[in-house]
Amino acid sequence: MSTPYQVEIAGLGKSYNGKSVLGPIDLSITAGAITAIIGRSGCGKTTLLRCLGGLEAPDHGSITIAGGNANPRDIGYVFQEPRLMPWLTVAQNIAFGLTGNKSARSAAVTEALELVGLAAAAKQLPKQISGGMAQRAALARALAPRPALILLDEPFSALDPFTREQMQDHLRHLQHHYGATMVLITHDMDEALALADRVIVLEGPPGIIAGDFAPDLPHPADRTSSQFFTWKRRLHNMLSGRETPSEAVTSPQQAA
Repeated sequence: MSTPYQVEIAGLGKSYNGKSVLGPIDLSITAGAITAIIGRSGCGKTTLLRCLGGLEAPDHGSITIAGGNANPRDIGYVFQEPRLMPWLTVAQNIAFGLTGNKSARSAAVTEALELVGLAAAAKQLPKQISGGMAQRAALARALAPRPALILLDEPFSALDPFTREQMQDHLRHLQHHYGATMVLITHDMDEALALADRVIVLEGPPGIIAGDFAPDLPHPADRTSSQFFTWKRRLHNMLSGRETPSEAVTSPQQAA
């Protein structure tokens, strides 16, 4: 298992065609935790994630991963769509890009397939499996190399509500098994609360941090509990601009 990466963001900003879309952002992302970044469309969530993943270069500020010692191969990325290669089987897609000897690669693929519940679909092509199964395969592909940091860009947004909830619970289990630091971009309040150890609320453009808190919810989360609904109401208020908690807030009672 790779040691999970700590991420430090200082004064980060990004502009397109002279228009500021993000920043300044100052943020420390805890190693080995799931951090959800939520906000309205256009607030800079995906731009922030792309900067973290090296897909975009910030105009100013800095991102320091693992104290500056990050290996790009130790960073996984899961997109909104699975992006599986259609001519490869599920197992071959998961194995793509793995290093090490044949035995080690095979063991990593087998482990990932079993953990995402796709062992029986290993030899099937992407066109032969459902959308939920394809997204599980994409997760397995990102996790198989045991990365230290995984970036997830609304990975379940295209799924039906029931499958999405299953995948959310599944991701939490996978994070516990692999121990990676995860940064999740989402616009779904339930998803942010059910999955994250910490929730960052962005507003904008340009995207700036409007809220930063750690909901004291059990995992897996009971989405029907009064505690969950209390946090959801507070998160709704933050997103609508009616409430901005301090970084010290850890429970609805403390914030009252």
